[in-house]
Amino acid sequence: MPSLKDNATRAAIRTGMHFAINHVKKNPETGIQDLVKVLQKYMPSTKEDAKYTRRGKNAVDNFSRFIDDSDSKWIKYGVRVINEVDEDILTTLAANLAYEAGYRGLAQARKLRDEYHTNFPWVLLMDPTSACNLRCTGCWAAEYGHKLNLSYELMDSIIEQGKKLGIYFYLYTGGEPLVRKDDIIKLCKKHSECEFMAFTNGTLVDEKFCKDMLAVKNLTLAISVEGFAEENDSRRGAGTFEKVMHAMDLLKQHKLLFGTSICYTSKNIETVTSDKFLQMLVDKGVLYSWYFHYMPVGNDASLELLPSVEQRKAIYHRIRSIRTKENPLEIMPMDFQNDGEYVGGCIAGGKNYLHINANGDVEPCVFIHYSTANIKDMSLFDALKQPLFNDYHDHQAFNKNMLRPCPMLENPGFLKKMVAETGAKSTDLQSPETADHLCEKCAEYAKQWAPIADELWKESGHADGAAK
Repeated sequence: MPSLKDNATRAAIRTGMHFAINHVKKNPETGIQDLVKVLQKYMPSTKEDAKYTRRGKNAVDNFSRFIDDSDSKWIKYGVRVINEVDEDILTTLAANLAYEAGYRGLAQARKLRDEYHTNFPWVLLMDPTSACNLRCTGCWAAEYGHKLNLSYELMDSIIEQGKKLGIYFYLYTGGEPLVRKDDIIKLCKKHSECEFMAFTNGTLVDEKFCKDMLAVKNLTLAISVEGFAEENDSRRGAGTFEKVMHAMDLLKQHKLLFGTSICYTSKNIETVTSDKFLQMLVDKGVLYSWYFHYMPVGNDASLELLPSVEQRKAIYHRIRSIRTKENPLEIMPMDFQNDGEYVGGCIAGGKNYLHINANGDVEPCVFIHYSTANIKDMSLFDALKQPLFNDYHDHQAFNKNMLRPCPMLENPGFLKKMVAETGAKSTDLQSPETADHLCEKCAEYAKQWAPIADELWKESGHADGAAK
């Protein structure tokens, strides 16, 4: 739990952020740099803890390089954030996500990893419910059914346990997490030193919920959208796109921080990375976008939606292009599958995060539905030491090439081996899928992607491009 010193540091960060924000409004070029300096000031690395705090500090230091050019689009982006987002939300984000989770919490998790020789994450995903008001083609969440829920008391306990392990960043997935929005707001209010994000279809966002978010200050949304109306509604149902656009308008009006969650498939990949689509998101107030590679999870998953390896190569280059200083699009895109080089490959199995589904099963990843532990039967600490997570710890990274990070999609032999070795069971209660069946669907894709990924890995400046 935060000490008096930590609370004092949080207060100082918030004060410094308020000062820097006011500076931005008067002088954007130097003001944005002052914002970063505030965070750097409160993230010192002593000799004693340098190896544990280095990653959090480096993340802030690396961001400062984005803004070293006064003509850079990232200066304009920073000014846009200041002007469009509530000031108290930004100061809370700095105290909770940058300091508490990304610096202090991450250091604590790394210390535990060294002490117990297994993974301890700094982010935890959980599904408040398996219920959803939509049923999207290819959605992994649809495989769970619609009748499962984590009680408020259990979610509160998970967060309390997590904080003791250094976890101050919590993501809600589903199902549709906003089915439980009253409990989510209640948890945000109680755990005010934590940062929360909900991956949502956006259709349940209303005026009252926006006001509730503005009150707690520590909840952001990542809204799922799959393209313009035609592409989006073909997977999500007629009228969904219009509801999402309305949700974005409400969030922007209330000066709330939000982004998007985009699953790219063979059908929509060109659209969701186009200038026209991204500029539409910027105009709606979107500040960041998570891109997720379609995964063929579930017995009935459509293999036709898997992007071709040529499409994946194209999005690899496209996302990096958008992030350059020269690109005018004022949005921060992140590619869960293709940004492995920045996070050391696969981040699942507790390395950086884990997933607890609505039945309480503690899974290594939102896309890997196998487990040997349930949070209803044991503590979070013990669940992190389950055999499947130990195997993740022992085998990561699954490939020397960080553009081939996943033990399922790019290295399917690893997942089959780990499930067999640990006796992990499918957590899909409706239609359990064997690891052999899942990985067989990925084998040909993995084979085709390997030479392209190795070529890209070498081109990026990594000499050891050979696969493991």
